This record gives sequence, C-alpha cells and structure tokens, in this order.
Amino acid sequence: MDANSPQRTVPRRRWWIGVMLGSGILINYFDRINLSVAGPEIQKVFGLDAAQLGWLFSAFFWSYALMQIPTGMILDRFGVTPISRIGAALWSVATALTALASGFGGVIAARILLGVAEAPAFPANSKATGYWFPRSERALATAIFDAAAKFSNVIGAPLVALAVIHFGWRGAFWVTAILSFTYFVVFWLFYRDPSADTHLSVAEHDYIKAGGAAPEGAASTGAGAMLGYLLGNKKVWGLTIGFAAYGYSFYLFLTWLPGYLVREMHMSLLTSAGYTTIPWIVATITDLAVGGWLIDHLIQRGHDETRVRKTVLVVGMLIGLAVFGAVFTTEPLWAIMWISIALGGLAAAAPVGWSIPSLIAPKGGTATIGGIMNFVNNLMGVVAPVTTGYVVGLTGSFSGAFLIAGVVLLIGIASYVVLLGRIEPIPDQGTS
Repeated sequence: MDANSPQRTVPRRRWWIGVMLGSGILINYFDRINLSVAGPEIQKVFGLDAAQLGWLFSAFFWSYALMQIPTGMILDRFGVTPISRIGAALWSVATALTALASGFGGVIAARILLGVAEAPAFPANSKATGYWFPRSERALATAIFDAAAKFSNVIGAPLVALAVIHFGWRGAFWVTAILSFTYFVVFWLFYRDPSADTHLSVAEHDYIKAGGAAPEGAASTGAGAMLGYLLGNKKVWGLTIGFAAYGYSFYLFLTWLPGYLVREMHMSLLTSAGYTTIPWIVATITDLAVGGWLIDHLIQRGHDETRVRKTVLVVGMLIGLAVFGAVFTTEPLWAIMWISIALGGLAAAAPVGWSIPSLIAPKGGTATIGGIMNFVNNLMGVVAPVTTGYVVGLTGSFSGAFLIAGVVLLIGIASYVVLLGRIEPIPDQGTS
C-alpha cells in the first residue's frame, strides 16, 4: 500500500469511535465480573452453597439472554444512539442497586435488571461498527470492543478484588457504578451515527461508504417479518450455534475461574485475582492480533474473505479444546497454562463471530442477527454457571465441568463448518 492510499490520507475519527465503544464494553464487563470476584465474600455473608452461588452468577444472563432478540429488533427500528444511551444509564442504576441489596433475593433482582440494561451493548456495537467501518477494517474494529470484554478481567478482577478487601463487597459495586455512569455521560456527549456526526469529514465518510459500510436506516420490512425471515436462514443458525458453543466456555471462565482457583487450587482471594488475569491477558492479545489485525491484513492483501474468517473461527475453536488439559492437573501453573491456551484460541475466533452479523445481514437486519446470535450465546451464560455449580457440588471437582465445555466446543465447530457457508450478504427479503 503506497503513501497515497486512502487509509493513510483520510482522517481517522472512526477509530476514536471504535475505542469509545470498546471502553463502554470494558466498563460494561466490570459490572458483570464484579459478582464473580466478590462471590466468595457474598457466599459467606448470605450462607450460600455452590449451587445457589451458580444461580446467583446466572441471574444476569436470564434477562440478558431473553432481551437479546427484542433488543436487536428495537435497535434496528430506533437506532444505536437512543437505545445505547438508555442502556448505559440503566446499567449504572442496576449496579448501584446491587450495592444496596439486603439479601440473596435483592442481589438476584438487581442482576436481572442489569441483564436488561446491558442487553443492547454487543448488538449495538456490532451495528455501529457496521456503520463506521469498511469491510476491510471490520475485524480489527470488532476486535477492539470484543477484546475489551477479555481485558476487563485483566484490570477488572484485581480492581474489584482490591475494592472488596478495602471497602467490602458493597463498596466494590459502588466503584463500578460510578465508572458506568461516567461512560454514560461520555457516550451521550460524543456518539452519533456517521450521517449525524458533524465532526466526521466528507472524505472519511466517503471512504467508509465506498468500503462497504452497512447502510444506515431501518429495514424495508417490519421487525417481525425480518425476524421470521432470518430465523429461517441456515447461515444465521450456523453462526448462532457456533457462537453459543464459544459462549459456554467463555461464561464458565468468566463466572467460575476465581472460584475455581480459590476452591480447587487453594488460593486466597487476592492471589486468585492475580492468577485470573493471566488467561485474560493472553485472550486480549490473540483477540486483537489474530481475530482483528491479522484477518484485516490478509483480506487487504487479497486473500479470500470467507476462507480467512472461517479458518480463524475453526482453528480458534479447536485450540479452545485445550480446556481438556485442565482436567488432568492439580498444579495451578499447569491449569492456568491450559486455560490460557484455550481462552487464547477462543478469543481469536470471537471477534470474527461478532463481525459476521454486519457482513451477512440484509439492510436493517444487523442488530436482529446479533440479537438472535447473542440470545442463544447468553443462554450459555445461564447454563454454564448453573451446570458448573451442580457438577462441582456433586463431584467436588471442576474436571467434569471442563469436559462438558470441550464437548460443547466440538458441536460449535461442526456448526461453523457445515451450516455457516460463505460469509456474504443474505439477500433482502423478497429479492432472494
């Protein structure tokens, strides 16, 4: 690429928007992981057993999952800006209510509200990156916000652990509530879709549109008709099942990794928080470097887009099978090594999954596909913590839980290979 290439000469406001969206996911995930880090303390305070703690971990995902499809339809109808503003405000309130909860039921209720509030986050970001980035930059743009979910565990877990130690578990929730409200203010002030952003230059806007940006505007058909059309499409189901398989392992580690290190590896809360950062550092790096930069680099060099994206999807999921290695060790360093390899592979595949809705959607359908995909994915956020809690309670070990995660990954790999097909736009309804 020469010095006169458009990518080198046009302004780069789109990347500042991408970083802002990633910052939102980072803080969004602080509000999710705070419970997993504070879980051992909350368990002591309320006298919970492992199964009850699993239900507590899953409460967020019940409402979060159930709201995905309706939220996707609402986003496609009303747009990213208003719905994301409302969501960010509500998730600040929900986190504060968790700090005020007086018992097990109160924490459950606050986490259910948090799930409703955060439901628009990922479908909205997927839709926004479709608007703001050409196809040849979509992988890295998506990786920025997807990697933020992993990186939240690098800085979020120690941050929450320190807050729990110094301010108690309630204080930790107040800290994350303040951060969430700060993001709400920043998003309100600075985010607009490209056509409404007065700071976006004509040259950059033209570059984005010429590169295959998703068209702004509502679908040509009603929300219900669009949902029915997409639910009947094989590509949508291939993406959905494959991404849900990734989600099972992701949510297992997101909710149970600190508890696994405390319970099975006999670490203190602060030590477990430090060890927890290692796999998430690896995941952040592979997410950005492989799932983001490498994919865009190969596509810009002329390699087939479908082959590049699907290779990373499948190979990343195969590497995720390293979770089996954690079954056969009782040594903390070996366990962390196997989990780091598994999460590294899964993280490389994840931004590919999140970039696909904007790449295959008919006009006005990106958030609906994202909602379908994330609905089933986040059912795994319910199933994985609860299943793990019962398996650990019955066996006294996490080995069975890791074996189940590996089997689910195999199902996901088969779905990506057999059902997804070429990564190309689904025809608009009525034109297929």
